[in-house]
Amino acid sequence: MAVAAIELAEIEQMLASPNAAPRAYLELRQKFPHLVWIRCDASDVTETPYRSFAEFDLHLLDSADHCAEITDDPARATGIVLARRAVRS
Repeated sequence: MAVAAIELAEIEQMLASPNAAPRAYLELRQKFPHLVWIRCDASDVTETPYRSFAEFDLHLLDSADHCAEITDDPARATGIVLARRAVRS
């Protein structure tokens, strides 16, 4: 099942909110259990993010075929890679 446009908008809204980091991954997984969720450090992902936020890079994951891959096409996205960025102080 692909990520719906309304779901992607809600995900982006949550990630754009101040202090999203402490709760983002858990809350998003609970709200959208039908999506594949992966979290990692932003330095672990070499692809250009679909969207970037203060604390996270958002990558779209296409796991519909045999091998999962990062995509920039929301219509093909079946999941999210949430890559935590280093917070600069």
